[in-house]
Amino acid sequence: MGLGETKSSPGYGNPPWIFKGSALYQLHLVKAETVRAFIPKELRLVEAFGYTLGGFFLANYDDSPAGVFDELVVIAGIVWNPPTSCAWAARVLVNSEEACHHGRKEVGLPSQVARFSKRITPVPRQTKDKFGGFLNMIGVGTTICHSKDCMDVQVTEVVGPASSDICNIKLLTDVPTPKFNKWMGPSITMSLPSFSGQTEYNANLLKYSCRLACRCFRYFLSHVSLLLL
Repeated sequence: MGLGETKSSPGYGNPPWIFKGSALYQLHLVKAETVRAFIPKELRLVEAFGYTLGGFFLANYDDSPAGVFDELVVIAGIVWNPPTSCAWAARVLVNSEEACHHGRKEVGLPSQVARFSKRITPVPRQTKDKFGGFLNMIGVGTTICHSKDCMDVQVTEVVGPASSDICNIKLLTDVPTPKFNKWMGPSITMSLPSFSGQTEYNANLLKYSCRLACRCFRYFLSHVSLLLL
C-alpha cells in the first residue's frame, strides 16, 4: 500500500501549517457496521464487541493560512496502521472556500462548505451556602451566583441550492474570567495520526499527523445531534 505525500498550495505555502484557536474534541463509540462504508477496504478497522472509536472535532480558528474560519470533523473510526492506529474522517465541514479547496486537493479530506451558526446565552447558577435552608425559612437566606455560558452550535452543509443540518451541539462552560482561571487544565501536547484520501479530488491514500498544543477548559456537553451518513 503506497502512501501519497501532501503538497503545498499557494495560499497555504509549504507544511507544516499552523492553526490557532479553540476547539472541542469529543470521542464516542460508534457501531463498526455503520462506519465500514466510509473506510477503504484495504484498511482494517480497530473494533471491539462491534464498536469502534469515533467522534468529532469542532474548531474555531482565529489565525490560520486561510484566515478565520470554523471546522467540524466527523471521525468515523480508528483503523490499524501497525504498530499504531490512525483516525479516519467521514465528514469535514468548513465555512471557508479556501480551506475547503485545500482540504480536498492537498490533504485528501472529504471537505464541504457549510454554515456555522452560533448562539451564546448566559445561564446563571445559584449555589446556597450551608446555612441557606434555615436562613431562607426566616427570610434572610443568601445565594452565591456563578455565571455560565450556554453555547448552541448549528452546522448546516451547503451543496448548491440545497442544504441539510448535520450537527447541533449544546454545551456549558465557565465564563473565562480571571476568577475561573483555576479551572484551566495543564498544557497538553499530543500527536493525532490520521489517514485520508481516496476521494474524487485526491485518489492517493495519505497519512499525516496533527500536532496539538493546548490548555484545557472545563466544558459540560449537554446535547449532541450528529449525522454521519
